[in-house]
Formats: sequence, C-alpha cells, structure tokens
Amino acid sequence: MAEIIKEPIEDYTLKSKQSEGALFSKIGVVGCGIEGQNIVRIASLNGIEVVFIEFDKDKIESAIAGISSELDNSIERWELTPGEKKAVMSRIHGSLDYKDLADCDLVIEALPYNDVTGDRCLNMRKQAFKNIEAVVKQDAIIATNATTIVIYDLMSELEYPERCISLHILITSPEARIVEIAKGLYTTEEVYKKVSEFVKLIKRQAIPVTESAGLVSMRLFALLLNEACDILMEGVASLENIDKVMSVGMGMNLGVFRLADKIGLHKVACLMENLYEEFGDPKYKPSQLIKRLVRMKLYGVQTGEGFYIYDENGKPVTN
Repeated sequence: MAEIIKEPIEDYTLKSKQSEGALFSKIGVVGCGIEGQNIVRIASLNGIEVVFIEFDKDKIESAIAGISSELDNSIERWELTPGEKKAVMSRIHGSLDYKDLADCDLVIEALPYNDVTGDRCLNMRKQAFKNIEAVVKQDAIIATNATTIVIYDLMSELEYPERCISLHILITSPEARIVEIAKGLYTTEEVYKKVSEFVKLIKRQAIPVTESAGLVSMRLFALLLNEACDILMEGVASLENIDKVMSVGMGMNLGVFRLADKIGLHKVACLMENLYEEFGDPKYKPSQLIKRLVRMKLYGVQTGEGFYIYDENGKPVTN
C-alpha cells in the first residue's frame, strides 16, 4: 500500500497566498475633514481598506456622509455604478480609537489647520504621530499630508523617526494625479520606495521633493494667486478673463481664482501666512483682497461665495 503523504492545507489556501506581500491592503487616516475624506475615498476606490480616526461620533457620521456624497457625484457622471459605490463604502470604517490602526501598513495624518487663527496645529499633529506610533507595527509607515509643515518637526520626538515621511496628495481636480513625497532627515530609502509603490496603487505619480515648507505646489500657487489679485485690483482684466487666460491659455484647468475657491480661501490664507512665517518673505503674505473675503466668511465653494458665487451644486453662477 502506497504511503499517504500529509501536507498542511494552509500552504494552499487562498488566505495564505493573499497575505504574503499584501502591503498596503489596509491604511489609516487621522482626521477626516475635506482632505482626509478625499484620501479615504481615493484609497478605497482602489481596493484598499481604510480606517479613519475622528474625535467624536458626529464627525465620523459627517465624514461618511461627505464621502458618500462625492461617490454619488461620480455615479451621476457615469464614473461609478451604485454597486461599485457599495463596495467602496464597505472598505471604509470610522473609529474614535487609535488602537484600530494597529494592523495598518501606512497611517496618514490629515488633521485640519485652524481656520480662525491660521495655526498649523503643530503640537496636535506631534501628538497624533506619537499616538500612531504607540499602536502600529514597527515597520508601519507614518506620514503627514500637511504642506506647510516640515516632516522633521513631526518625526523628531518619535522612537522610530526613520519610518516617517511627507505625503501630499493633491486633490484640486480629478486630473491632479500627483503626489509630492518629501523624505525627512531620518527617512530611509526603503520607506520612500514603499510609499512610491503606494502612490502607484492609488494610480498617482510620485514627485520626489526636498523637505521644504509648502513643497512645490503651495509655494508656487501662493505667488500666482497674489499676483492674480494684484492684476484684478489694478483693473488690468476681469476676474473671469484672468481665469480664462490661465485655464485656456496656460492649461490650468480651473484657473487661479476658481481653484482658490475650491481649496477654500480661509485655508489658502492660513497656508500663505504659514509660508510667510517660515520664510519671512512678504511675497507669501495673502493679498488684502483674500483677507477681506475671509473676514466676510466668503470662503468659496464651501460657503457658496468667494471670488465667485456658486449654486447648490458648487457650480459658478454666470450672469
């Protein structure tokens, strides 16, 4: 009688094969405001399970509603089916407890700036990094999505600073498939390569940049917006025509003013003040026109009026 050979069935199971090398099958996001929601949505659309951390149940419910609404917009544009939306939403989980990040391969801090004071909330972000490090695996990557904060300031007090990196996912338009990646002083090359793979997974292109407040995107946009405001106040051209020159003539999709309205003028003003504080150069200080709109709480698309007036669907109202 032939000898029966016994082998562990686990070697042939689907679960075993999937678990090997399944890097970034689950990520975390801390802070789920507008930017956090976009990061969660982009990752989950690409098959990644996402846990996001918020600080009360109302914010969790608001974030889920915001993500759902954006997916509904995609359905209306025939970019997504209701069935696909259901699958995407099933991959998203909100939590109040940092411990739920324990098995994430990557956690992205996306806490909002203080819209009133313009504060970058550096201490809050540092504490978030410490809270993340306390629960994740030693090889898990910790990143920030902030643009005007140098990653070294967030990683300096951690036990394993070499796994920290700046990962700015641009969300200004569907075509903005760019992610700025800045290594900190201690960030390893291995972490950079892994994050570059994550960027590919979410169908974006990685742009390596040297650690600098504002990176490339915000430093250039701040100057462009200030100059556009000067041109407008000098009467050189109308608001619409300045945007038309940039959108049609220069290929800048939304134009300068509409893009600022989409980001939120209160946030733009904060970021510009942060750059001025960092570099001490008055070219970064927000134009008086921007400050005036912010004082009037006309933030752009979010409030229905900024440089432009918007309808309930966020579309500019034309005369």
